[in-house]
Amino acid sequence: MRCASTLLLAAAVAGCAMHQPHAPRAVAARAAPSTPDSRVKIGQPYTVLGHWYTPSDDRDYDVTGMASWYGPGFHALATASGERYDQDAISAAHKTLPLPCYVEVSNLENGRTLVVRVNDRGPFVDGRIIDLSRRSAQLLGVDRPGTARVRVRRVYPDAMVIASLQPPPAPPPVVAVAAPTPVPVILPASPPGTVFVQAAAVSDLGRAEWLRGYLQTFAPTVIERAPSGLWRVRLGPFASRDAATPILAQVQAAGYTDARTIVAVPGA
Repeated sequence: MRCASTLLLAAAVAGCAMHQPHAPRAVAARAAPSTPDSRVKIGQPYTVLGHWYTPSDDRDYDVTGMASWYGPGFHALATASGERYDQDAISAAHKTLPLPCYVEVSNLENGRTLVVRVNDRGPFVDGRIIDLSRRSAQLLGVDRPGTARVRVRRVYPDAMVIASLQPPPAPPPVVAVAAPTPVPVILPASPPGTVFVQAAAVSDLGRAEWLRGYLQTFAPTVIERAPSGLWRVRLGPFASRDAATPILAQVQAAGYTDARTIVAVPGA
């Protein structure tokens, strides 16, 4: 009888497993730690588009709301955690959770569930609670509709799951032989010869605002709309290229390795 009961229990478990086709990743969760993780970054309160956000180590975070995703316009740019954003990684952005941490995202519209690594800030749109990487959105079925109603729950996966979600190692730094030549562009609103450091050009005004607030610690920072529609985040103006060089080095060291010097030149 005991053997028969064991066989029936095993069959029942196997049957349940066969009816879960939408789970892209197995989750080995554990209880929340009793003490804070010293490896995570909580960060200071910050403001974006007039809204204040206060990061906190909410170990029981469990919220239902709308998810969105972000991809090509941010690929290879620095995230709020200092890592490079990889649109093909299993990651996400959140407004207040520690960086990094892990959450289980359940798409309430199709039943799919995925554990993702939170390493960035956003989305800065009212009513949305998480911004998925492109790959995470694909696995959850959010990429085509663009948004979906989800449940986001903080989890504490085991070492094997964590290892699978870690970003790839950064490539070795490239040693520059000489300082890059500043790229001349037309800035009608600036006098000829005015020097700026351009950190990034992004399509999302909310992310541009966040970046402006983050870079304000280096130098006065402004946001300008480019003819292409992108939002350019620039530091300055500076009196000369030499004056801009130390700030350029700080911005690049902060993870924005594509930052460059912009010089206003006469012309239409």
